[in-house]
Amino acid sequence: MFSKSSWLHLRIPFSYFLLPVFLFSLSVSPNISEQPLLWTFLIIHLLLYPASNGFNSYYDKDEKSIGGLKNPPPVNKGLYFLVLIFDVAAIVLAITKVSVDFAWMLFLYSAVSRAYSHPWVRLKKYAFGSWFIAGLFQGAFTFIMCYMGVNKYEFMQAMKPGILIPALLSSIMLWANYPMTQVYQHEEDAKRGDMTLSLKLGIRGTFYFVLIVFSFAALAFVWYLSSAFALHYAFVFLMALSPVMLFFLFWFYQVYKDASKANYTYTMWLNFISATCLNAFFVYLFLHSSHILDAF
Repeated sequence: MFSKSSWLHLRIPFSYFLLPVFLFSLSVSPNISEQPLLWTFLIIHLLLYPASNGFNSYYDKDEKSIGGLKNPPPVNKGLYFLVLIFDVAAIVLAITKVSVDFAWMLFLYSAVSRAYSHPWVRLKKYAFGSWFIAGLFQGAFTFIMCYMGVNKYEFMQAMKPGILIPALLSSIMLWANYPMTQVYQHEEDAKRGDMTLSLKLGIRGTFYFVLIVFSFAALAFVWYLSSAFALHYAFVFLMALSPVMLFFLFWFYQVYKDASKANYTYTMWLNFISATCLNAFFVYLFLHSSHILDAF
């Protein structure tokens, strides 16, 4: 029942691109212990995200490249049942290993991700609505979910400015990046009737939009890091982002001359560079701000 194609559509390695939100949340967590941290990481990145990916693939039935799969195989009913197993496993483990509040957050995330793809709702066909909801839930909502899991806090314990501000910053960064994940899928999206934000903006318009929102996100992070931590963290953050910006500008130049360069390969390279640079920075922020290194 669970063929190789079903496992491929879970796109488990793609979770690496969403890891910065978890690491950012970890860097502001005051009550870290090993078991909740480990289970929160495993449940979100190896169960919740893959289930969401698989559900999206099942209903999209893409024939061309999608995030994490250059040549996606045809989907089958086995994928649907595999997704259900991953969903149930995530909820059960959340209840038994972390907390009930954390499990409720997982359930809500899963429900919204289903609404994004399911034909009954299909949020994906609404340009600004899908962009806003995807950025909100993969950013701020996930940040708070990770914070609750790692610290074993209840929902209301995360509802304070010191957590809500970095959570919002996570969404702003995702709102900046998200249209780039759609820029090579215009043909497929148009065929299905999904008016994504990138399709609405056009290829060049997508690059201009991302450049503006990304610049705002970078400035917002500089303000936050300077205020909540220290000025030198803001400088390190900008240094970490410099490879991302250089690659983005190089790619934009290529696309400006030839629109066919807005393709899967360049998109995955941008995702990889961006995730790697942000992951490295947030690991650095966590290690230095938590003073864990002082114990060695």
